[in-house]
Amino acid sequence: MMNKPLHAGTADITGAILAGGQGRRMGGVDKGLILFEGRPLIEHVLALLEPQVSNILISANRNQERYARYGFPVVSDDHSGFAGPLAGFAALLKQCPSDWLVVVPCDAPRLPADLVSRLAQARNDANADIAVAHDGARLQPVHVLLGRHLLPSLEAYLDAGERKIALWYRQHQVVEVDFSDCAEAFANLNAPEDHQQLSSRASAYKLP
Repeated sequence: MMNKPLHAGTADITGAILAGGQGRRMGGVDKGLILFEGRPLIEHVLALLEPQVSNILISANRNQERYARYGFPVVSDDHSGFAGPLAGFAALLKQCPSDWLVVVPCDAPRLPADLVSRLAQARNDANADIAVAHDGARLQPVHVLLGRHLLPSLEAYLDAGERKIALWYRQHQVVEVDFSDCAEAFANLNAPEDHQQLSSRASAYKLP
């Protein structure tokens, strides 16, 4: 499929923050609201993502009123039972006001300041449907740029009971984007022990 070129920071791209998970490895805590360096994690992510996009959406399946205080639309999954990130993707794509959506997790407070522009450039170069970050060691599947035109495919995939991100990505033209120069930017809080590790790295890591 031929897609028109993207220009990061314009109406072409909406940013979205995934805060809809169960936080099972964090004891069921809503990760977006965990304090990190004195502020909820989502505030760190918002501060880094907002300058890179024209609109913001927040994906949340609980504490919606608290997330709404940030002044952005809060979108909940259509699929019940915490169906995973792809359910969040689908709900966000339905509400996305632009043709392209960048999704990031709520628990990665060191996002690259040029995340969106690099994803958009790689998507343009490859004429891909999806551009996903790679930190040099592993794919970062929920740091991703995807087209709104993929919604029917994603809904059909979810309706069939499928949940694995990698399998759905393989159905489309995907480009992996090298962020090995700033791999620390993708460090996140999946478990309680990650909090201290990420805090200790903060003084050594500088945003571009």
